[in-house]
Amino acid sequence: MPEQIPVQGSAQGPGQVCVAVVGATGVVGQEMLRILAERHFPVGELRLFASPRSQGRVISWDGGDGPRECTVEVLREGCFRGVDIVLMEVESPLSREWAPVAVREGAVVIDNSSAWRMDSAVPLVVSEVNPHALQTHQGIIANPNCTTMVLMPVLKPLDTAATIARVVVSSYQAVSGSGKAGIDALAVEIDKYGNDLHALARSGVTGVEPAQTVYPAAIAFNVIPACDDFADDGSCETKEERKLVAESRKILERPDLHVAATCVRVPVIAAHSMSVNVEFRDKMPAAKAREILAAAPGVILAGNGPTGFSTPLHVAGTDSTHVGRLRDDETRPNTIDCFIVGDNLRKGAALNCVEIAELLLKNAALRLC
Repeated sequence: MPEQIPVQGSAQGPGQVCVAVVGATGVVGQEMLRILAERHFPVGELRLFASPRSQGRVISWDGGDGPRECTVEVLREGCFRGVDIVLMEVESPLSREWAPVAVREGAVVIDNSSAWRMDSAVPLVVSEVNPHALQTHQGIIANPNCTTMVLMPVLKPLDTAATIARVVVSSYQAVSGSGKAGIDALAVEIDKYGNDLHALARSGVTGVEPAQTVYPAAIAFNVIPACDDFADDGSCETKEERKLVAESRKILERPDLHVAATCVRVPVIAAHSMSVNVEFRDKMPAAKAREILAAAPGVILAGNGPTGFSTPLHVAGTDSTHVGRLRDDETRPNTIDCFIVGDNLRKGAALNCVEIAELLLKNAALRLC
């Protein structure tokens, strides 16, 4: 029996483009397939690629014109001939190897790895924030890191209104940011340690070790103050933190922007959260920021008061960045605080890739390089 992607789009006419999803059997790849169906993307032919261990798997996908049984293929020379758009969800070394191959064979690549994000010749795009950057693409378009992605729809309209001088971000990142392995690690550890919660309350708990090698410490009932590997220059910064800084500057076209980041892994399945302190060069009271964000595309503004916030469980499976706890920072002029939450698998990865593809089709001049 073929595997089912449990989403169907509405009925539509014949598709118009050939779409390839590379990494189709992974967590984000499967989300891409769901979103393609949900948004009725005009898929004429769907090609699925994954690692050799998934070769030959049959996945059933229904974009609204009836179910299709797609056999998973492996990457090989010539495999992208006839493909218009490639949604690529693989590790950076594979992207560096295969994205140029896809472009040579006539496709446009929308890549979700870090391989191309800081390449000056490759646009780094958030659909609501800088779609104009697509005008310069040469066949490869980079999708930002999931944390950066969730943050940008909030920062962009604020920066336009009253130039941002400095941003301090503390992230609380879900285990799905580490893929299926992160989810599995949390599940195993909850099962292993969850039956003796009182033992976890004593000082200096011993014997609680990571059940798998995904994280350097147990993630269940814990937080780990590091996401990704540490930089090898003795700075005590992680690569995730550096991505957030560098990508924010590139997307906002603000190379002078001061960004300080601390990225933390938390025992949440889906949706990254951030506590954000934003200092402006110009006057920007919280009341004005609320007006701006209430009208910002891709942003949902929570109310004030005891329920004026969203949580990962509120936003998991949704498409927008949620912002709440919006208030003036009484310790610094022209500074506000807020709490931001967004689904790292959808808004932070798969959705933006599909939205970029939609923008390519909307402007026929961008469709092919």
